[in-house]
Amino acid sequence: MSDRALDRVAAATPLPVARKIKGLSDRAIAWIFVAPTIFLLLAINIFPLIWTIRLSFTNYRANRLNREPEFVGLRNYERILTDSDIWLNMQATAHFLFWTIFFQVLIGFTLAWLINKKFKGNDLWTTIIVLPMMLSPAVVGNFWKFLYQPQIGLFNYIVGFFTGKDPSSFEMLGQVDLAPWAIVIVDTWMWTPFVMLICLAGLRSIPDYIYEAAEIDRASKLRQFFTITVPMVLPFLMLAVLFRGIENFKMFDLVVQLTGGGPGSVTELTSLNLKREAFEKWRTGYASAYAIILFVTVFGLASIYVKALNKVKER
Repeated sequence: MSDRALDRVAAATPLPVARKIKGLSDRAIAWIFVAPTIFLLLAINIFPLIWTIRLSFTNYRANRLNREPEFVGLRNYERILTDSDIWLNMQATAHFLFWTIFFQVLIGFTLAWLINKKFKGNDLWTTIIVLPMMLSPAVVGNFWKFLYQPQIGLFNYIVGFFTGKDPSSFEMLGQVDLAPWAIVIVDTWMWTPFVMLICLAGLRSIPDYIYEAAEIDRASKLRQFFTITVPMVLPFLMLAVLFRGIENFKMFDLVVQLTGGGPGSVTELTSLNLKREAFEKWRTGYASAYAIILFVTVFGLASIYVKALNKVKER
C-alpha cells in the first residue's frame, strides 16, 4: 500500500478510534487480527468434539429428533469394547495399516535413493512417479476396480503371465483372502510417491562433505549407507510413517470404491464400520462413543510416536 493510500485511510479513521488504536501495543494489534481465526477454529473443532463426547453417554438417534435422549453412562463404551465384530474390524485396520506403511516405506525409500543419483531424465521420472498421488481416491478406486476385473482386467493377465495361472481363475476383489491385499496394492501404488518425496528431501539434506570424509577414511559404500544415509534419513522416514499412519487409519473413500467393506466384512475398516453405525443404523450415541475411542487411540499412539521422533532428531 502506498503512502498516499495510507494517508487517506488515516484521514478517514474517526478520531476516537484512531486514539484507541494508537494506544494499543503491537501484541494487542496482532491478537485483534488472529482472534477471529482462533475463534473459527475453536468453533469448527472444539465444539463438535465436546458435543460428540456428550452424545457418547446417551442413546441418542439422529433419525428420532422428537425423542429425548436418555443418559446411559458408559454402556456404549462397554458394548464397543466387548463387541467381537468391532475387534475384527480393528484387526482388518491393523493389517491394512501395517502392510501399506511397510511397502510404502520400503519402495518409497528405494525410489528416493535411486532418483537422488541424479541420472539423465531424473526430473521426468520423478514427475511420472508422483502422478498417482495427484489423482482423486474416487478416480483411483474406479480405475483399479476396472483393472481387477477377472475377465477384462489387465492385472489378472499380468499375474497370469508371470505365474501361469488362468486370469479368470481368481478375483482380487471377490475372494476373502485376496481382497485385503487388493486394497493394500492400490494404496501403496497411490501414496508411495508421497513417502518418496519426503525421503528424497532427507537424502538431499545430507551434506556432501560427510560422504567425502567417509571416502577419505576408506569407508565402503555399504558402510556409508548404514552409518550415514540411514541414520540421517531416519527422522524423515519416521515423519512419513506418522503421516501415512494417521491417514490410513481413517481410510474410507478408496475402500468404499473398491470393495465397500466386502466380501463379507473382511475389508470393513473401522471408518466404514463407524459410518454404518452412524448413518445406516442411526445409533448416533453409540457411534459417538465409537468415534471417541478411535480418536483417543490415534491421539495416544501419535503422541507416543512423536516423542520417539523427537528423541531420534536429538541424536
